[in-house]
Formats: sequence, structure tokens, C-alpha cells
Amino acid sequence: MNATPNPNAGPTAALREAIAAAIAELHPGVPAAGLERPPRPEFGDYSTNVAMLAAPLIGEPPRDVAARLIPALEQRLGDSLDRIEVAGPGFLNLHMSEGWFRAAAELIADRGRRFGSDVAERRSRVLVEFVSANPTGPLTVASGRHLAYGDSLARILEFAGHEVSREYYLNDAGSQIELFGASIAARMTGDEVPEGGYEGDYVADLGRQVAAEHGEDLDRAELGRIGVELMLAGIRATLERSRVEFDSWASERSLHDAGATEKAIADLRGRGLVYDHEGAVWLRTSEFGDDKDRVLIRADGAPTYFAADIAYHRDKLERGFDLLIDVLGADHHGYVDRMRAAIVAFGAPAETFEVSIMQMVNLVEAGERARMSKRRGDFARLDDLLDDIGVDATRFFMLMRSHETPIDIDLGLARTHSSDNPVYYAQYAHARVCSLFRTAGERGRETGDEPAPEGSLEQAERALIGRLLEMPDQIRRAATRREPHGISTYVREIAADFHAFYRDCRVVGAGPGLEQARLTVSAATRDSIATLLGLLGVEAPEEM
Repeated sequence: MNATPNPNAGPTAALREAIAAAIAELHPGVPAAGLERPPRPEFGDYSTNVAMLAAPLIGEPPRDVAARLIPALEQRLGDSLDRIEVAGPGFLNLHMSEGWFRAAAELIADRGRRFGSDVAERRSRVLVEFVSANPTGPLTVASGRHLAYGDSLARILEFAGHEVSREYYLNDAGSQIELFGASIAARMTGDEVPEGGYEGDYVADLGRQVAAEHGEDLDRAELGRIGVELMLAGIRATLERSRVEFDSWASERSLHDAGATEKAIADLRGRGLVYDHEGAVWLRTSEFGDDKDRVLIRADGAPTYFAADIAYHRDKLERGFDLLIDVLGADHHGYVDRMRAAIVAFGAPAETFEVSIMQMVNLVEAGERARMSKRRGDFARLDDLLDDIGVDATRFFMLMRSHETPIDIDLGLARTHSSDNPVYYAQYAHARVCSLFRTAGERGRETGDEPAPEGSLEQAERALIGRLLEMPDQIRRAATRREPHGISTYVREIAADFHAFYRDCRVVGAGPGLEQARLTVSAATRDSIATLLGLLGVEAPEEM
């Protein structure tokens, strides 16, 4: 933890500190208490269960402990507190003062796009590997979910205070590349595509392009190499238009050329974790939580895919990362335990390695499953989806549900420019705030000398400020749980609260002091929405 308070953590951090100090005076060692926003305003602005946690340790009823805490909290919080009440089995409901809310809005507006940042308790070096689609075809809609999740997670982790690198792993070696070359050759000559080969019409397109640029007298290995280069150029272009920039690109072929697989196996053999059996080379992964040992080198001398993956992850560890996060498809569940076992075998803690498993994406049109591509053998291409609904809608819709849950994208809804469209709804709130400042003739927020009149804080205004104050906790939660979809939910909640504030509270022309106070709330909202949309890789337009 930082020795000095983090101004981006907001005033709720001070509330927690006051509660912790008050209970420590009664009894040391009480676990950290929750601080929640009650579902209804009559229950206060914040509620804590600290008395119920402390009661068994103190040996008193929770309501009695809560009553004893009230004077200590009143003393510590002073004018920030309007009143405090004991509720139910021993909850303490805190009603904060109007001045506290006004000051909170000022703080959020002053911090601007940094509010809620640097909330990680410990800064880590993190490598997020995501997409890593085979360079034998264009990026698919499924890859789009990996892309949106991995990039947004990296943005959130960075904002929370971690040092993050994004990496794409190229499976550019092995039999699949040879098969890709054979498939291109078949489409160039009109022969049958080899069994298990690549059938998509894009392969025929590649064949025509290769023939035009390089001629037709190429062997399959060369065709595979050129085909990969062309596909990779397309992948990079799709990533760029999707607002994803990788810090590094790792290559399976480069690892092979450097002897990384042999070095990794030798390392593990030196640790006594590799053995020979029936002509094959095995790793004792069962000693580290896997359900059985795994083959590294087959009896015919060919390395397994697992051996190459081990070499790659050893390379990651050698680069000094504290945390490795792999974003993988739903067919990789069985991969997790064996790779974690390999990580531990190299001497790293098990928690060094995490995997986020992505579930399927379904495209829906008028209640029916939709196909983006009408071409033979093609998957739904991400580029086609981007052309149809745009980058903002694609990224936002991909992040509206947990990555562990299949998601349906309603194409008709994603195309609409109405409040029914969740990304439009959030963006419109930002544009509406910007419109307020244009109407007020301001390019930014200016501080006036006259305070807002006492008693002018409306419930909608109070609710909006309270929602904005959740930002540090929302960032911390999304980063810790690896859940970017929490940010998409939160930004929609802010948008809903702002639209209610805009409806119920006059801003421009509200009167001396009050107009400026509400412009301050509006500025805090504008910056918070822009920050959150940015974490999702979505633009925050000033006009719509």
C-alpha cells in the first residue's frame, strides 16, 4: 500500500479508514468491513457491516457494538456526516452531508481522467497474451471477442497501476503451415484440397494474389510462407482498425530456430522432472496438479504442441513478468492444468499463470442466427462485423457479458441510434454533457467563488455523485477479477444516473453558485464516462 493517500481513490477511501480506526479502538483485529451503497436512499448513502463482524470478537450483540461506534465515527467524520443510524441486525447506515457530496464532485472533476487510477495494492509486471489466431485465415468474430476482452483487460490493469505488455503469439511453424501451402497450391491449380486442408474462398483469393505477385512456380513450403505473410498483413490491419496495438509479437518458428524447445526440456530434465518411456520423452506434470504426465517428444522424435507451448511460457518467465495471463478459446479447458503444472515445474508460483477462457459469440438478426459471410468455407469474419455495426458497437457488445458466458450480439440493435442501443446510450450521455458546456459558453470547468445554496442538492444529483464515487472500487474489482464487462455495466449505470440528473436538475441558468456546482458534477460525469469508454476501447464523442 502507498504510504500517502491516493487522491484518485476518492473520499470513500477516507470513510473506510475512519470505520477501521473507530473499530480498532473497540477491538483490534476486526476484518476489513464492507462499505456498500444501500438500494434505497432512506437507508443512507453508505452502509457498513463492521459491527456484525466485530460482535463475535467483542462478545456483545451487533446492534450494541454499532451504537458504541456512532460517537467515534461522528467525531472522526465531523461535518462530512449528516447523521448515522443503526439498522436491522446491526448495520450502520451513514447519511453524508451535502457539503461532503459537493466536495466529492469537486475532487472527481479536479482529478479528471485520472480519477479511479492507481488503485492496485501492489504493482505487477503483467503479460497479457490474446488473440494469437493462426495466421492461416482472417480474424473471425470469435477472435473479436478475444480481442475486445484482452485489450480492455490490459487497459484496465494499466489504469489500475500495473505495468502491462500485450503479446500476440504466432503459430507459424509445423504441419499446419505446410498444409496451408498445399491448400493454396490446390486452389491455384484446380486440384482437390488435401484432407484437413483450408477450404475457405479466401484461400482461392490468396492463390490468385500469390500467382500475380510471385508466379505459379512455387513449392508448397514457399506458398505456405508467403500465404502466412499475406494473412498476417490482413490480421494486423484488422487489429489496427479495432484499436488494438500489441507491444510484442512472439513467433513459434523463431523459438524453434533458437532451440527454445530443446533448452526448455533440458532445463526440466536437469530438475529431475523429465523421463523417457516407450521411446517418448515425458514431463512429470502429475506432480504439480495435472491428472497425468504429458508427452513432450513423441516416439517418432517429433515435439508435441505442448512442448512448444512450454518453451514459449519459459521464455515469458525469463522476461521477468510477475503474472502471465493467457486468453484462450473454449476448447482449451484441458490445457490449463498441464500448463500451470509446467509453470510450477520451472520454479514459479502457481498463481503466476492465469487463463481466461472465452465462450462463443453468436450473431442474431431479427431473432434468428445470422451469418456474416456467404462465401464457401468461410467463418464469420471480424472485418465484416466491423463494417456492419462499427468498431464501437463491436467492442462494447463483446464486453457486455462475462467472458465465461456465451454472448448473442443483436445486429439490428447494434445498428440503431437510440437509447435502446447500450453503447449509443452511454456515448449520448457524454455528448449531452459536452453540449451542456457548449450551451454554458465554457470550454472547461471554472471555479466560481459563490457556493451552491444550502439544501439545493437534489436526490438525482446525490445519486449521480454517489455513482461516480464508485469508480475506484469498480476499477479495482474489474482488474482483480479480470472482468472488463463490469466496466460496461458501470458506464451504463452512470449514463442512466446522468440522464435522470439532466431531467430533474436544471444546470445552465440554475442560479448563482448552483449552476457552477452542477457544471462541476457534469464535468466529473463527462470525464468519468470518457475514461470508462476508453478502457473498453470505445470512443466518447462530443456530438451525436
